[in-house]
Amino acid sequence: MSVIACHLTVVHAPNDVRIYHKEAKSLAEAGHNVVLIAPAAEAIELEGVKFVPLPKPKRRFDRFLRLPPAAFRAALASGAEVVHLHDPELLFLGLALKLKGKKVIWDAHEDIPKQIMSKEWIPKVLRKPTAWMVGLLERQITRYFDAVVAATPSVAKRFVNNKTIVVHNFPKSNEINLVCPQPYRERANRVLYIGGISRARGIMELLDAMVAVNKHLPAMLDLAGAFTSTDLLRIAEAHPGWQYVNYHGWLEREKVLRLLCEAKVGVVTLHRTPNHLESYPIKMFEYMAAGLPVVASDFPLWREIIDGAKCGVLVDPEDADTIARLLVQLLSSPEEAEAMGVRGQKAVRERYNWDVEKQKLLALYKEVLAK
Repeated sequence: MSVIACHLTVVHAPNDVRIYHKEAKSLAEAGHNVVLIAPAAEAIELEGVKFVPLPKPKRRFDRFLRLPPAAFRAALASGAEVVHLHDPELLFLGLALKLKGKKVIWDAHEDIPKQIMSKEWIPKVLRKPTAWMVGLLERQITRYFDAVVAATPSVAKRFVNNKTIVVHNFPKSNEINLVCPQPYRERANRVLYIGGISRARGIMELLDAMVAVNKHLPAMLDLAGAFTSTDLLRIAEAHPGWQYVNYHGWLEREKVLRLLCEAKVGVVTLHRTPNHLESYPIKMFEYMAAGLPVVASDFPLWREIIDGAKCGVLVDPEDADTIARLLVQLLSSPEEAEAMGVRGQKAVRERYNWDVEKQKLLALYKEVLAK
């Protein structure tokens, strides 16, 4: 069988959860030959997915200038009929691939204009015009693509209706049915945060909260993810709350699952940025799938999920004292916390799971290939 699908990224890690563990592997399991082109990938084949390496970017602008031409050559060399793009840096490359006769799918992980508005490395005076320009380019260029896959309904609204589907970032069945060796009530007081670490994602408030928590009971914060800058990492390390942190950095998927089995509470206290307010953070569903009670930002969309499943508590993400109080409450009430986790698991098993989303993706590929 010829190569059907080529997933292409110049930003994400080769084993990105959405790109590799969900989309690429699901296509391979369905019988398609799949290539995944990504920076610093090993030239190997795993679980039906063939990895093709790109150079690892040394500077941020390598993603715009150096990597796209290499990615274009690799995509053509793969022989793929469908090229699935994951980064805004690749929008113009998508047009070039269309001219070469390829079918192109755009994967909108996030609302990029809203995301730009919270980018700390972009000067504030440039954020609004940059967001407007990138949003306009994204909407106009993707009109020429064959399909758009949006991660949330709010993101999908930005694109042409008749070629856009929503494929949520919900957990896979093996994560829903996670078997943890240590019973919940026997675990140490460990709070878990998974994902990118930045001020906008609440790292400073979490550190403040851990200081307050440890005045009432001993507890540790596990951080599994990368800091957005070395400067922020140094600031965090100098914070009094850092003594209560186990910093793991970026982890392989198996090690993340192990942390989920060792924690007692999952936190997702992102700030009220435009991009966060209407997002579906995968970490929240991963906590629920692992049977962890969730401490989450009190956003209307998230309130529907957390209150609907009765699987956690909601908080002002910039109120460190309240975050600390709720953490102490959950850690001090293991029966109540465990019951929340069980209800969250049930909600993921019945509604918020990848098995449902996977069928949408496979149906889209069938439709695109049939054109």
